[in-house]
Amino acid sequence: MKRMINVVICVMIAMTGMAQSLLTPEQLARREKRKNLTVKEWNTDAQNKARWLDHVKVYDSQGRCIEEIEYASYGQKSRVTSTYDDVTGKVVEEVEYNDRNRVVRVRKYEWNADGTKAKQYNYLPNGKLYSIKVFEYIFSDK
Repeated sequence: MKRMINVVICVMIAMTGMAQSLLTPEQLARREKRKNLTVKEWNTDAQNKARWLDHVKVYDSQGRCIEEIEYASYGQKSRVTSTYDDVTGKVVEEVEYNDRNRVVRVRKYEWNADGTKAKQYNYLPNGKLYSIKVFEYIFSDK
């Protein structure tokens, strides 16, 4: 049993290293700069200098976007929250909310071993599967 636990731990460590190796140095540097960051985008009227909030992005301690909010003149227009896999670092679920902060859509993702998106499952707010999107990657030697 102890040997099995050691094997699982080794595999987890290897997969974490593999997930990190899929990111370029530039991507890792950008993530490092975004740790625990909140970015607010403001619009300003050129005539009367009125200012209003347009977008907000919130990043977690690993530099991944966990929440994005879009605003309109009346308040929140939409909001998307993202959940990430601890092993691969890829998005596994996105929840989209409307202007009343009610769930509109839930997207769940499957990823290929090479880090490309394999499938996207779209769910209705009641949890019923609405559609499945399959991603196909075709490379040509033209």
